Amino acid sequence: MCGAAAVAAAAGCSGLASGNGELTDDINVTSTLLQEGKMLPETFTCHGEGEEGVSPPLQWSGQPDDVGSFAIVADDPGSAEVFWVVYGLDPATVEIRQGSLPQSAQAGLNSSGEADYAAPCPEPDEPYDYRFTVYALDAMPELAGGAPLEQSLEVISQHTIARGSLATTHE
Repeated sequence: MCGAAAVAAAAGCSGLASGNGELTDDINVTSTLLQEGKMLPETFTCHGEGEEGVSPPLQWSGQPDDVGSFAIVADDPGSAEVFWVVYGLDPATVEIRQGSLPQSAQAGLNSSGEADYAAPCPEPDEPYDYRFTVYALDAMPELAGGAPLEQSLEVISQHTIARGSLATTHE
């Protein structure tokens, strides 16, 4: 299922190697409002604030010293749906706040064709996994805001040197 590099970046296939060698999972991703393996709070779904939902706060640590920038991809690995693609995060950035992005960051198109956080919309009583992955890149990606999903995932895949994920559920 993870043949293409773009799909591999979104799906987080364990055998994914970057263009710079073997990929490591050294980044520790945390959140003040999300817990690993626990339910995704309604605030961050389409059932959240104003029926739109907002992006969650994320923090990360343990990245390599030679980071050129960071990227974030939020997806449902079971459906290969991507809710959020962010790139161009300054290498000194180690967190994002709820519902916002730092000035340097750009949002790429998600599976819905929007350059924004498209809050997951889980069906009641259906199990889902939602993953928020932070990628350490070896350079600042040469992508404009609103880049097509496949293009942004391909560039992220080519420049990834480390990554880490925080996975939540909906059951």
